[in-house]
Amino acid sequence: MLRVRMQAPVPEQVASLSEVVADPNRVYIAHACVRGLQEGRTRQGRPFLDLSLADATRVLAGKIWDDAPDALEAGRAIARGQIVKLMFRAELYQGALQLGVRKIRPVQPGEADIDAILGPGHEPVADLLCRALVFDIETVPAQPRDELPESVGKALERFAGGDDAAAGLACSLSPLLARVVSLAFADGEAAADEAAVTVLAVPPPGRSCDPADYPSWLRPVDEPALLRAFWILAAQADVVVSYNGRNFDVPFLVNRSLLHGVPARVDLLGKPYDLRPHLDLYRLLQPGRALGPAGLDVLCWALGLASPKGALDGSQVAPTYARGDIEAIAAYNRGDVLATVGVYQRVRDTLLKFRSDW
Repeated sequence: MLRVRMQAPVPEQVASLSEVVADPNRVYIAHACVRGLQEGRTRQGRPFLDLSLADATRVLAGKIWDDAPDALEAGRAIARGQIVKLMFRAELYQGALQLGVRKIRPVQPGEADIDAILGPGHEPVADLLCRALVFDIETVPAQPRDELPESVGKALERFAGGDDAAAGLACSLSPLLARVVSLAFADGEAAADEAAVTVLAVPPPGRSCDPADYPSWLRPVDEPALLRAFWILAAQADVVVSYNGRNFDVPFLVNRSLLHGVPARVDLLGKPYDLRPHLDLYRLLQPGRALGPAGLDVLCWALGLASPKGALDGSQVAPTYARGDIEAIAAYNRGDVLATVGVYQRVRDTLLKFRSDW
């Protein structure tokens, strides 16, 4: 009897995960960032690893079974946020594409195109990927009111009802009239201390853009770079955490991204009461009309946490920026994030752990 020996398919290197299609006759090789990794067992006791694998074009689920023991062992040693090289087949599971990983290892220096994996603009935050991204922003007017076009100035006056203070506030809070100058963030799963909080800050005109001229926790960038870095952080996080971010921070970042042509890579304004991908602590704790003051400083006082409010407050951000003191704004922004991390960890440990949707 003549026996025909079937030749195994030759692994096909792809430039991005967007090129992968379900086909049992193809084996792929690709680079990706491990956004999530969880070990489990079937009811029969069979071990496996669930992976979330992403590049700048796509996020896909991956699976490593015990019939690939070397890959299973290597996968257990992979850290979340690590960039890996993997070999896999692609299949449909419950209608969605899933990668059956056969080999996996960390990439070697210079082996992968990091821009293609994390996206352009990853440099300021490539070493700071967060599992629970806790963030807050500070904003200032984009230009003086007397330099606005006449039609825009009239629209501002109508909006403010002739109230000069309200018009000034709108110039700092409207994403069409203001800009982001500071974005503080930390991993909510890390220790709640100042060392864990990093700030991306836009130096005022005339200030240096050299990182050596600022504290180690402050990274100078321009606004488009700040926006790109935020969406990269958000895309890599398991959850994005804010305090009242649905009402202000996220819509502001979305609009500024639109104006700068920066892709908003995660929908953080979807279903308002879902816990993921955006956990707004204010919305969680104040689901209806607030019955009293419910600002972050009031909540911290009630919980016995250190207040985020110091010598600076929100009304002083614009004049402080005009004076060129970006460090003071960044420190103020940093305090808000540190306080939000404390609230998040308390909420996580006392409320969220009992919710099936967490």
